[in-house]
This record gives sequence, structure tokens and C-alpha cells, in this order.
Amino acid sequence: MSESSFGASMFGLGFVFLIIPIIIFIVGIVIAAVFLMRFSSHKEENPFNKKSTFQSQPYADGKPCANSQKTAVNSEQVAKIEQELKNLCLNSVTLEISGEARHSVGATRFGGKPDVPAGFEWPYFETDTIDDKKVKSRPLAFLAQFNLSEISQYDTENLLPRSGTLAFFYELGSQRWGLDIKDKGCAKVFWFHEWEDLSPAEFPEDLPQDFRLPAINITAKPEKSYPRYEDFYLNRTGYSDMIDDFEAAEKNLGIVYPENCSKLLGWADVIQGDMTSECELIARGYTSYEVWNSGNFPKEELEKIETAADKWTLLFQLDTVKHEGFSLMFGDGGRIYFYIRKEDLRAKRFDRIWLVLQCY
Repeated sequence: MSESSFGASMFGLGFVFLIIPIIIFIVGIVIAAVFLMRFSSHKEENPFNKKSTFQSQPYADGKPCANSQKTAVNSEQVAKIEQELKNLCLNSVTLEISGEARHSVGATRFGGKPDVPAGFEWPYFETDTIDDKKVKSRPLAFLAQFNLSEISQYDTENLLPRSGTLAFFYELGSQRWGLDIKDKGCAKVFWFHEWEDLSPAEFPEDLPQDFRLPAINITAKPEKSYPRYEDFYLNRTGYSDMIDDFEAAEKNLGIVYPENCSKLLGWADVIQGDMTSECELIARGYTSYEVWNSGNFPKEELEKIETAADKWTLLFQLDTVKHEGFSLMFGDGGRIYFYIRKEDLRAKRFDRIWLVLQCY
């Protein structure tokens, strides 16, 4: 072999050894990309980022989603919605949480020590938490109490008891969402009667300091409450499902929603879709995961759930609380909602509430 031929052969061999690793590297990247795409398409969806199955046009942050098509408003439709909103208007008791709390027994306030009767057993819930993955029984945090003899003057529909104290508790370490029957017990409501002698309860020793909330005053006032888009269109026939018409009707009625709103009764300020259907499907033994991810949930059962959703109503909505360096937030700027069946509210069965957490 000539010297030039030998050199060419060595050059060719060197080129082959150089190009083979590059080809293997590229093939590896392609295989990895395909694998990740398939994994991503098959992994379970995060239910906290989904909107309700039951709303016809989901929207987040109180505004229509980007996929909602803007069209010219229908004046006749707007007029119908306006009238229906007037018909659906409820009374709520809005709550301003700020200032120094009254420490008299049974007084309306956020946080502090709850005023309870003798023999009261502090509620516990078995769970892990965001910071501790060990499942164990944990004390609920006391959120707020309401002197019903005072609140009743704003409850123009006479839905709440006229006397006594209503106390709300929630397990803050786990901040359960209320999307599974296993969340039962993460929140509790107690009605203490007017004839019961109340006194401040001592915090359980195992209640973390962060969950011993400071006492803050609550100022109540009556306010008109209108359904949001998701609640309005649930089970409402005779209306085309148009966001623009609905928003036009809200504007004509001067309906404005504050960014932060805690309240008793009325319609919920929805963040991630209708919650009455969530409450009903849980009550029937289903989970939100089951409905969202099965892909073949029976249509007939969905219709039954939607129809029965009207049996639920808001009892208490708690938004972010901030006061003198203290801050309590649910999820990412969210709220917690205590719901109750209307028949249970009439019967004063506050042990039958269901809690839902929604956030942005």
C-alpha cells in the first residue's frame, strides 16, 4: 500500500470513530425526547390545576379563559340574565377582619381562643402535612367564632340560628382541598347554645404555635350577593352560554366583586369552578379525581349530581387574612369555603358541613 493510500485509510478510519459517538449521542437525545413526550401525555393530571367538570365555560381568576370567544352581546339575552340575577340575589354578611378583638365571652372574632362549653373536646384530624409526611392525629386550628344574636340582625333571610355561638375549625398543616371523601373531618363547625356556659378553651399542647392564630376583630354588615358565572349556568335552561352577555348584565347591575372577601351566607366567590357539584359528588361517594380522570363517568350520574347540587349553599367563606405582620393564606391566594345542605342548615346540623379549598 502506498503512503498516500495508507494516510487516506487512516483518515477515513478516524472519521468513522469520530462520527459514530456523535450519531449515538443524537439517537439518544431523540429516544429520550420521545420517552418524555409519551410520559407527559400519560401522566395523571394534577386536579388542583383543573377547573370543575360541571361548569360549562371554565374561567380562572374571575375572568374568562383565553379560549372563550368574544362576540357581540345579545341585548335580549343580557336583559334576561339581568332579571334572573335579580331573582337569584341573596343576602350575605360580609366580614371585615381587622383591628383589636373583643375578648368578651362569645364575642364575634377571628382567632384567639374559642369560647366553648364544659366538656368540649378539641377536634382532631388524622393526616400528614405539607412539612411532615407522617400520618397522625393532629389538632384543628380555631379560625373564627360568631355571636349569632349579633349576626342575626344582618341575616335577613333567617337562615342562621338567632342565638348562640358558631365556631369554625380547620386543619392548617395539611390544608386539605375537599376533593376526596378522605378529607372528611379536616374542618368542623360547632354551634354552642345560648344556655351553655362558655369559657375560653386552652390550646392543645400539640397545636403548633403558628396555628394558634391571633385574635382579630370582625366587623359584619349585610351585602347583596349574586352568583358567579359558573353557579349561574348550572342547571339553568333557556340561556345561551355566553360570557360576554353575562358580563354585560353584571355591569348593568353594577355588580363589583372585591379582591378580598370573607363572608357568611350568600353566593360563593368562585375561583376554580362550581363547588356545589363537588360537594354533591363527594356526598355520593365519588372523588373529583374519579370524575376528571376516568374519561367514562356515566352521563346519567353526572346529571343527577348536577341537579342535586342546588341542595347545597355557602355557610362561610374565608379569604386571606392579614393583620399587623400576621398573614394567613390558603394555597396561592385562595379561599376556603364551608358548604352545607340547605336542609341541614334549616335543621341546624352544622356537623354535616363540607369544606372546599380553591386558589389561583
